[in-house]
Amino acid sequence: MAIFKFEARDNSGERIEGELEASNLELAAEQLIRRQLIPIKLTLMPTVRRFTWKMELWPRKVSLMELIIFSRQMFSLMKAGIPIIRAIRGLAESTSSSTLQSVLLDLAKQLESGRSLSTAMSSYPKVFSKLVVSIVHVGENTGRLDDAFDQLSYYFEQELETRKQIKQATRYPIIVLIVLAVAMVVMNLLVIPQFANMFARYHAELPWSTKLLLATSNFFQKFWPLMVFLMAAGAFSLHRFLQTTNGQLWWSQRKLRLPIVGDIINRATLGRYARSFSLMLRSGVPLTTALSLVADAVDNEFMGEKIREMRRNIERGESLVRVSAQSTLFTPLVMQMLAVGEETGKMDDMLREVAVFYEREVEFDLKNLTAKIEPILISVVAVMVLILALGIFTPMWDLLSAYKNGK
Repeated sequence: MAIFKFEARDNSGERIEGELEASNLELAAEQLIRRQLIPIKLTLMPTVRRFTWKMELWPRKVSLMELIIFSRQMFSLMKAGIPIIRAIRGLAESTSSSTLQSVLLDLAKQLESGRSLSTAMSSYPKVFSKLVVSIVHVGENTGRLDDAFDQLSYYFEQELETRKQIKQATRYPIIVLIVLAVAMVVMNLLVIPQFANMFARYHAELPWSTKLLLATSNFFQKFWPLMVFLMAAGAFSLHRFLQTTNGQLWWSQRKLRLPIVGDIINRATLGRYARSFSLMLRSGVPLTTALSLVADAVDNEFMGEKIREMRRNIERGESLVRVSAQSTLFTPLVMQMLAVGEETGKMDDMLREVAVFYEREVEFDLKNLTAKIEPILISVVAVMVLILALGIFTPMWDLLSAYKNGK
C-alpha cells in the first residue's frame, strides 16, 4: 500500500489537506470521493518518510480484556455521536495500558492525517486482527461503526470465556504433572542414593523393582546435564519447527487428533469458525472475502486450509452447503442447520446458532475433562508409588528378616 498526500475541498468549499493509504492513484481518489471530498491534488509520498524506529524489551501485548473494554467504550461513544478522533484520544487518556495507549494515540494521529480507522488499525496486526479490521471497514462504509464495535465486543467476550474454561479445566492436571516431575527428580537425585548406600553395605539380594530404581537413579545422577541439554535443544528445535509453514500444518492437524482433548479442540475451533463467519456475514462482508478472513481467525492452519479450499470451490460456482459437506468438518446435524440457513437466506443467524451449539458442547466437555483425566493421573501415581514401595521396602523387609534370623 502506498501513501498519498492529498489536497481536497469539502461540500462547503473548505480546503483540506492530509494523507491516505491506497494501492494506486485511482483508488486514492475514490476514497476521497466516498468521503464526499473533491480531490484537488494527489502526491505519492516516498516510503522513507514513514519509517520509524521503535525498540522495546519484552513489549507487553494488549490483552483480550482490554480489547473488550475498548470495543464497549467505542460502541458507546459512537452511538452517542462523539467524533471518532476525540473518542479515541479520550480512550487513550483513560486506559491504564501503556501499550494500548500508544496504539490509540497513533491511531488518532493517522486519522488526523486523513486515513480511515480501518486502515490505521491494519498497521497494528498484533493488536487488531484482519477480522477486526474488516468489520470496522464495513462499519465505516455502511455508516454503522457503532454496530461494528458492538459485534466485536460480543465476539471478544465469547473468546475470553472459552479461554477461561480451558484454563480452569487444565489447571488441575498440569499441577499434578508438575508435582510428579519434581517428585521424580528429588527421589532419583536425593532419596534413592541414600537407600542404595545402605543396601550396598549389607550386600543384600535386591528384587527387580529395587534394581530398576537404582538403575534409574544412577542414570539421572550421571547424565542429568546431558538430559537437561537434550530437553532444551529438543524444545528449541520443536519451537523453530512449529514456526515454519510445514510445522504449523503438522501440529494443527495432530492436535485435533490428541486423545481426550483433541475432540474438544476441534469443536472449539469450529465454534470460532461459525461465530467469526456469522459476524462477517452480518456485517456485510462478501462471502468469499469472509471465508478468507475466517481461515486466519480460526488459528488452526490445517482447518484454515480446509476453509480456503471451501472458498475456492465457491468461486467455481458451488454452494456453501455443498462445499461445507465436502470439507468433512461438520457433523450431519450442523449440515442440516446450514442447509436451512441457505434455504431461508438467514445464513448469518444459522451460523450463530451453530456457534452456540459447538460452544455448549465445548463447555460441557470442559466441565467433564477433569473427571476424564483424573483416573489416568491416579493410575500413574499409583504405579509410581507401587514401584517405589516395592523397590524401597521389600529389601528392607528382607534385611529385617535376616537380622532377626541371625539373632
